Amino acid sequence: MPKPIKHAVTAKVRNHYSFKKIMTGSDLSRRRLPMMSATSDLPGPVVWLTACSHGNEVSGIVVIQEVFKSIRRRLARGAVHAFPLMNPLGFEVGKRHITMSGEDLNRSFPGNANGSLGERIAHQIFETITATEPDLVVDFHNDWIESIPYVLVDHDPGRAHSKSYKSTLHAAGQAGMCVIVDEEELLESLSFNLLLRDIPAFTVELGKPNIVSELNVAYGVEAIWNILADLDMIAPRETLFRYPLPQGYAHDKPLRYSDKPYGAKSGIIRFLAAPGEVVKAGQPLARVVNAFGRRQETLTAVRDGIVLGHSDSSVAFPGVPIMAFGVAEERGGD
Repeated sequence: MPKPIKHAVTAKVRNHYSFKKIMTGSDLSRRRLPMMSATSDLPGPVVWLTACSHGNEVSGIVVIQEVFKSIRRRLARGAVHAFPLMNPLGFEVGKRHITMSGEDLNRSFPGNANGSLGERIAHQIFETITATEPDLVVDFHNDWIESIPYVLVDHDPGRAHSKSYKSTLHAAGQAGMCVIVDEEELLESLSFNLLLRDIPAFTVELGKPNIVSELNVAYGVEAIWNILADLDMIAPRETLFRYPLPQGYAHDKPLRYSDKPYGAKSGIIRFLAAPGEVVKAGQPLARVVNAFGRRQETLTAVRDGIVLGHSDSSVAFPGVPIMAFGVAEERGGD
């Protein structure tokens, strides 16, 4: 555990803003990634904040901006660095992927200096972050339009990385949101590749994409202050942020991600459970009706859990997820 802050008022903090070049356009214009840093003259943990690897997931950009508005007067020791806009090429046209290549930046890590455009950008980001030997990396994303904010932790990378994974779970539990362990093995994501380097890392999903949600920005900022206080990088908080979860669900007890059940029919979805609600096994979740309004099927909960969100479309197709849940950990499948 870090030593308590004794003389925070004596710390001097320097803010620095710079860029990483990623390419030169055909008109000779330079495309760059903005970087932000706040460094105390007192040694301590190093934390990175990253956002917008998917160009239409924008709330994390503003979370980082808001943190840096007051970090200079709050940081007591250590350093906070940030890449607030990792995919400016997708952001400018409101698209998830890198415009020129169609690549998903968050499926391009750890990157390759001589690879595709996405791999080259990922390489710049990854090498810059790992060179600082950070104690934690928090990557901001957005989920479905109708969803609650939550922390997403990668699947366990294995015994060889147990120490960094344990630190990841601890830090995730400090964020004050529902903690979800991902079932999908995203081997080329930023957070998972950091775990493979024994660097604690997780993702914060801040609800709706495409536009800045001021409410979710506020949640994200509060989560970061929680985490920095736990690392003893800022003064202790009188009141920790806690996103309101239903009774019986703890902020520091991880749940498992599930997108079951899948439907078997095509049609129009009528949702019967909202994000943030608790559902019980067997409870109706959604009806699928045809063009005349006749019921094709009713989807029911496979497990007890909390609804994280539901799809952005009201169109149902066989085998396509329509809702996501946090369910209690257990052995075996759904």
